[in-house]
Amino acid sequence: MDLRVWLGRASRPAPLILLIGCATTGRGSYESMRSDVDRTAVSDADDERALTGAVLGRGAYVRAVVHRNPSIEAARSGWRAVVARVRQAGALEDPMVTVQVAPLSIGSSTARFGYDAMISQKLPWPGKLGLEESVARAESEAAKSDFEATRRELALTAALLYDEYFVAVRSIEINAQHVASMRELKAAALAQLETGRGSAQDPLQAEAELTHMEHAALVLASQRDVTVAQMNELLHRDPELPLPAPPKELTVPNAPDVVGARRLADEAVMTRPEIDAARLRARAEQARGERAARESYPDLTVSTSYNSMWDMPEHRWMVGLGFNVPIHLSKRAGGIEEAEAARAKYESEVASLTDKVRAEVVIALKRLDEAHHVVKLFEDRLLPVARDQVDAARAGFIASRNDFVAVVSAERNLRSVELDYQVARATLDRRRAERDRALGRVPGLDERGGAP
Repeated sequence: MDLRVWLGRASRPAPLILLIGCATTGRGSYESMRSDVDRTAVSDADDERALTGAVLGRGAYVRAVVHRNPSIEAARSGWRAVVARVRQAGALEDPMVTVQVAPLSIGSSTARFGYDAMISQKLPWPGKLGLEESVARAESEAAKSDFEATRRELALTAALLYDEYFVAVRSIEINAQHVASMRELKAAALAQLETGRGSAQDPLQAEAELTHMEHAALVLASQRDVTVAQMNELLHRDPELPLPAPPKELTVPNAPDVVGARRLADEAVMTRPEIDAARLRARAEQARGERAARESYPDLTVSTSYNSMWDMPEHRWMVGLGFNVPIHLSKRAGGIEEAEAARAKYESEVASLTDKVRAEVVIALKRLDEAHHVVKLFEDRLLPVARDQVDAARAGFIASRNDFVAVVSAERNLRSVELDYQVARATLDRRRAERDRALGRVPGLDERGGAP
């Protein structure tokens, strides 16, 4: 029989072997997971408009960082690589085709051409491929949680940096306002001196205060430029590129409700991606241990072959069944022990992270409550008193009831209080971002933890 004729006949059961060999049990899972990866890739056209507009909002900046920072793409690529393993898991090995010929029969006048051809397919013991896919799926979901954790950490870094930018810009403006006021006071002191009602010490005192303010202006401008460079680094831009100014005011949220701290901590334990990743890796190791236990069962190899050199035609076509003999138990026991130890490690990480998250939620809520009280204290008492002190000192100086030093001291105190108020407002925003991070939300973007 000709080799091509035999291959045509022998290939009748081959489509079944090839179909099994090409099938991948994780195909549907892979497509769904790959869609999840692709959905996280977004266009940054809106971000570019926000970065070149008149005002840069906190949410717009955080969103731009989350979209543009290279660490996000690195995390996404790592996630995509793990997802690709789902496509590989659960697939059979490729079928094997073996062809042998009898060299001395080629061109022989006394013997016909001799050959032996075989197609074989290895079939793992039932359940092994499914467990391999379970391992890949769990690791893919863990990689997704790692991506979400990276996004939240980056959003928190961006939100805190934006608050520093807000403080720097607002502080420069406040310092400039007080420089203008001090120049007015210096002019008033000179006028008083010219009329013989003032002291020569008064203009000198004003000049000394002006010098300190101008020095502060240089320091604040340097701090702003450094912060802009750091913000551009997160945006993957040239560090010297300018950024729009922040808004004049930051939105002050309502005071937090600390009564539900335990409930929020319970929710955070279920939503924090770090804990979720550890849980999923523990699940992967459990499946890996079950897969190692299945190694005690043999794998089968089905085959069909044709040998033209048998004298009897009935003996030339053969079908076969082969299997390995799993007698090396120590190797398999070691695999099971390794998987169990790794699972115990991740379960311990879950417990440790749970304790850490609960503490972070309580601490974040306490600090947020404190920040609210500090802002309220500035708005209701410190700022009004400081402004009244300036008005009283100026009125007293004009009426010659107090000296010029009292006016300068009141102006200095008001400047300090106004600068501290900006810091307090930014601190309140920082505490809110820290609370969102503790609760598993995306700081600065969505308080309900949604996608940006």
